[in-house]
Amino acid sequence: MSDLRVCEVVKTLDIGGVEVLLVERLLAARKGVVDYTVICLRASTDDLIGRLRSAGVTVIDLTACARPLVYARLVTTVRRLAPHVLNVHSPAPAIALRPFVRLTRRRPAFVSTVHCVRWPKTMWLDRLTRWLDDCTVAVAPQVARSRAVTGARRVLTRVHGVDVGQQRRWAAQASLLRREFDVPEGAFLCACVANFRPEKNHRRLVHAAAEVIRKRPEAVFLLAGEGPLRDEVVRDVDARGLSERIRVLGTLPRAARLVAAADLLVLSSDHEALPVVVMEALAAGVPVVSPRVGGLPDLVISGTNGILSKPGSADALTEAILRAMDPRIHRALRAGALAGAESMDMAGTAEWFEELYEELAGGVGA
Repeated sequence: MSDLRVCEVVKTLDIGGVEVLLVERLLAARKGVVDYTVICLRASTDDLIGRLRSAGVTVIDLTACARPLVYARLVTTVRRLAPHVLNVHSPAPAIALRPFVRLTRRRPAFVSTVHCVRWPKTMWLDRLTRWLDDCTVAVAPQVARSRAVTGARRVLTRVHGVDVGQQRRWAAQASLLRREFDVPEGAFLCACVANFRPEKNHRRLVHAAAEVIRKRPEAVFLLAGEGPLRDEVVRDVDARGLSERIRVLGTLPRAARLVAAADLLVLSSDHEALPVVVMEALAAGVPVVSPRVGGLPDLVISGTNGILSKPGSADALTEAILRAMDPRIHRALRAGALAGAESMDMAGTAEWFEELYEELAGGVGA
């Protein structure tokens, strides 16, 4: 279909894993093959919206709509657009749209893309309506095995990937980027890009970082992200007297630049699906150190392109970071990260979705 209209719905267009995956896929899409429209319910920054619009993607931002009316506005907007395919990336909008789509005479094919395994507020309604999907796409094998897709009639798994070429270009500019981030000459840079939420467990990271710095004073940790626990983490760092060695950067546009300039990507999460930032790191040849949780083992092979530590243990995370800092081990991990990067290029995912959309649009709605 040369005039295929696709509507992608996402709850927010802020800087986060779900949003970045969607934006990067649409930027990698073949121009003119599909007419894309993105609907977001809210956005606190224009960064991702601006990138999409610059690439010719229509964006409808419902931020100005009153909260009690936003889902009604979403339904009427989708009805007006009359897409051939509707792909929803957040559970609450999916719950609102599934019944509406089934009641539409010439309905669009309905796809829901599942990005995580834990939705405590919407889990039951999501399960009750999941059977209305024409196709459910899991972004990682771990997601496909989880209860998040319970009730789906057809589940496909697609690891989305990132812009490998861009990550490698930024990695080639690592020296310039490190100066931009005020990283001291000769420092060993450990980056963490994760919003400050309980499941990311930054307190564990700060504890481990403090121990690493005590043993390896050249280590510097840069933490990028926002969230409700940011101030608490800053106070913890200040209380330890480490604000020069552990720096909290807050929101960082194009945070993938920081990842590409780092020597290690370090996460301390209690739960993960398949973090975009891990794919960004490996694409740039940056090894990953993280607890062995969620979908991390689907990307990180411990001892090859990173090190996975015992979950829930700050001491284990400390030891993993110190081990990865060993020059001989670090060189081997870098080589391992680079070796597998091509398999996670986003261009292939963009083409995969377009083929799926064409298949679904040809069989639904008549």
